[in-house]
Amino acid sequence: MNLIQVFVSVLMFGVAGLLLFMYLQAWIEEQHTVSGETLQQQVFNQDFTLPPLGMPRRAAWRRSTPPGLSKHKMAIPGGTHWRVKANPFGVVAASLVSQLSGQQKISEPPLSQFRGVYLPPAPHPLNKTLVKGGKWKDVDSTQEKRRSFLHDFCKKYNSRKKLQSHLVHLVSRIYVEDRHKVLYCEVPKAGCSNWKRVLMVLNGLAASAHNISHDDVHYGKHLRKLDSYDLKEIYTRLNTYTKTIFVRDPMERLVSAFRDKFEHPNSYYHPVFGKAIIKKYRHNANEEALKTGSGVKFKEFIQYLLDSHRPVGMDIHWEQVSKLCYPCLINYDFIGKFETLEEDANYFLRLVGAPDKLKFPKFKDRHSSDERTSAEVVRQYLKELSEEERQLTYDFYYLDYLMFNYTSPVV
Repeated sequence: MNLIQVFVSVLMFGVAGLLLFMYLQAWIEEQHTVSGETLQQQVFNQDFTLPPLGMPRRAAWRRSTPPGLSKHKMAIPGGTHWRVKANPFGVVAASLVSQLSGQQKISEPPLSQFRGVYLPPAPHPLNKTLVKGGKWKDVDSTQEKRRSFLHDFCKKYNSRKKLQSHLVHLVSRIYVEDRHKVLYCEVPKAGCSNWKRVLMVLNGLAASAHNISHDDVHYGKHLRKLDSYDLKEIYTRLNTYTKTIFVRDPMERLVSAFRDKFEHPNSYYHPVFGKAIIKKYRHNANEEALKTGSGVKFKEFIQYLLDSHRPVGMDIHWEQVSKLCYPCLINYDFIGKFETLEEDANYFLRLVGAPDKLKFPKFKDRHSSDERTSAEVVRQYLKELSEEERQLTYDFYYLDYLMFNYTSPVV
């Protein structure tokens, strides 16, 4: 074998070795990537086909009850087409989160690139040592049922969507009050304006909730949100503060948002949302409507809401609570409802040690002369829609209905 042949043989052997090394390295990286994605995608994996609107609750349960939950635990309307793919919820990214679950390990820096979620194993008992007297017994009993219901639902069922999101994004709607260690997730049209007033009073920023204007509440930047902290501080507050969320019947919340933003003069929603909605969904729209964006009809608004190619994006006032506050990923300690707002809110204030004189405000934030959006008001608006549109709107909020045990509207 001459010198050239030896050189060529050595070169080919080296190239083969390099290719083998590159292949093994790529294979190892792929395995890590796949395992990481699999871990992140264990958040939700559920398939629901919703019952028809207005189906009586008892009849629905006789036809079909989701496996694993009895009708006593989950009083949700079902139907002939109710279909659930059950899966144990499991702890998402448990190996990463478990090191942060105990106070002794809070000081450990969280992984800066962690794209998983915060999911405590179970709701911890509420601290009721500051509650005096027996007047809150019924409210407390209702509260425990709500907490247990939501936890059981989240534990036993997953969502059809595979969520991959930074923790910072998951907590972007949560307001922080450090004095009384409160975390409040803002759900628009469910008492959020008055709740932010209360947080400002608790934080010493105002003497009374009644003296705070609407603009100060929403544009004053007086309150910090949880996503403004670094990851270590976010984890600390999630693990040690009392977390609360206040929700509302999805259809009532939707109609309330429409009435507020489109039936009254509005310098933002009319030109931004109104013009785009009228342009796409109103045939033969006149120049004035196209220019101002005023006068959007409820049916047009619903067409926008249900359109997979919306001419303008979503807004927090009609976004689903499941996407605003992630109730199955962040374990809220207190679940209030707009339907029992004052009672729930005042009980919560006692739980966190608020001053006795501080009561949740009763006044309506804006358009005080308007009739409040009630079930009857909702029915009148839903009559403007076709049966298919009503069903699709219900489907849009299906997870909110399920999570918080609301019944479907009767039209």
